[in-house]
Amino acid sequence: MALTTGDELRERIRRQRQLKGRQTDATSLSEVRSLLGVPPTAGHRRDLLIEHLHKLNDAYRCLHDRHLVALASEMNIPLAEVYEVATFYHHFEVLKGDAPAAELTVRVCDGLSCELAGARDLLARLPALLGTPQVRVIAAPCVGRCEQAPVVIVHQNPVPLATPERVLALVIAAAGQQPMARGTGAFAAADHAQGSVSPAPDLIQVSPDYAGYQTYREQGGYALATALVNGQDDPERVLKAMEASGLRGLGGAGFPAGKKWRIVREQAAPRLMAVNIDEGEPGTFKDRTFLERDPHRFLEGLLIAAQVVGIDACYLYLRDEYHGCRALLAAELARLQADPPCRLPAIELRRGAGAYICGEESAMIESIEGKRGEPRMRPPYIAEVGLFGRPTLAHNFETLYWVRDIVERGPDWFSGFGRHGRQGLRSFSVSGRVKLPGVKLAPAGITVQELIDEYCGGMLDGHSLYAYLPGGASGGILPARLNHLALDFDTLQPYGCFIGSAAIIVLSEHDQARDAALNLMQFFAHESCGQCTPCRVGTAKAVRLMGSPEWDNETLADLNAVMSDASICALGQAAPNPVRCVQDYFPGEIS
Repeated sequence: MALTTGDELRERIRRQRQLKGRQTDATSLSEVRSLLGVPPTAGHRRDLLIEHLHKLNDAYRCLHDRHLVALASEMNIPLAEVYEVATFYHHFEVLKGDAPAAELTVRVCDGLSCELAGARDLLARLPALLGTPQVRVIAAPCVGRCEQAPVVIVHQNPVPLATPERVLALVIAAAGQQPMARGTGAFAAADHAQGSVSPAPDLIQVSPDYAGYQTYREQGGYALATALVNGQDDPERVLKAMEASGLRGLGGAGFPAGKKWRIVREQAAPRLMAVNIDEGEPGTFKDRTFLERDPHRFLEGLLIAAQVVGIDACYLYLRDEYHGCRALLAAELARLQADPPCRLPAIELRRGAGAYICGEESAMIESIEGKRGEPRMRPPYIAEVGLFGRPTLAHNFETLYWVRDIVERGPDWFSGFGRHGRQGLRSFSVSGRVKLPGVKLAPAGITVQELIDEYCGGMLDGHSLYAYLPGGASGGILPARLNHLALDFDTLQPYGCFIGSAAIIVLSEHDQARDAALNLMQFFAHESCGQCTPCRVGTAKAVRLMGSPEWDNETLADLNAVMSDASICALGQAAPNPVRCVQDYFPGEIS
């Protein structure tokens, strides 16, 4: 055996000392540091990975792989982790080398409400009309503006009631202005709240009675939260009022809010809160509407819950499609923290990245931790082991929005509303073939016919009620003959449906339930996180089967059963609901 020479040994040691894998370059490292700053010794916080990806994506309109290499180095985590997160979320586009990104991205919402309003024609016409490779036109899942259908997003600016001409005008205005100028789009609401500019009429709208921080304080806001924090009010009294009110989670699951507070309060400290403002359910836009009008009513509800439950830190997870709301909420949070009425918990605003699955509470927690938004297996439940391994109170935006009113006015005030044997108030997001779509605050238990006639100005001229979705994409589809059912928790299950987040999409005789169901299944297939086979494969196969003129009902029934019984989370479990409803209530459309 030949002996190893000294030079050979030194070369071998040199190679072993080299880092494995792709190495960052000085230019990429400098560009990343210019956005993120120089990291501390241990690297940037791991849970801020998605926030850092957003900074890169905003600056370069894409994620260049060389920047991902530098980011992995700066955060002291494997490149594989950075890459798998970057490729999971729809709003990130990873490009190799310095491949050019589109100067402008135009997203055409293809959700059901927008499809009813002509989104498919818009998507077909816009590429030729815009006519430049610098502008990318793509379809996008529901963007949470169903009452303004059809909706197009130009960069970060929504175009409600979109026409090709209106989209073209905004594209021309936006060309070469990356990032968008203040006073438009994402900044309009925040600037309007400060009184510096008025929002552009075609972009985000702020209600005329919008209540900013000073106005909210002058109207008695934060008095209840302050009394609790300063020991002048009894947390147990507040908790009992919540329990007596019957308020249930308004994000879709409907778990009693007071009971959830008590469960989390009994867990070991430190405890955390995760607030879901990622309303991605097609047909749902109530949280956005309330946030644009009265953000501090929600923030006070958050402070009350935090004080009663004993929360150390709160994380607000806001969907990325709500750019104007994010600017607004960030501005109002800054005002609250600059002039706090009482001691505040730590509050962080986190930005989603285009993933419907993150509306599921454990997937949201994974995303807040800077990971792929994949649901967790249960048990343990997040009330016991949640965000960063700590007991976590997870709430929907609107649930916290009502806390102050319930406690100040008394639980009987909230439970005193209702019809047809039901109690409470519901915020119905109504879209589709009605004259006055929008968020309708109505008594729990109201019927869809009463909702249309009393709150929506009736059906559009030339349309009559044919069918309706009582709970968004996953809540099923009911025929007009069942227009007498009470819309509330636990009233629709015998009919194969549920109210969920109370998103009502109204169909007329100009529509077909089978087409609506196919649109919804395409949405589920697009938004499946892919973690479990029943959902990943089942939704895609269902789309293929539902595209046939005549449905293979036996195979679809098998798929329905497998998805419902074996999927990890509610996406796959609820995806079959519209299919079953078409099979049960509209058999003539599929055979």
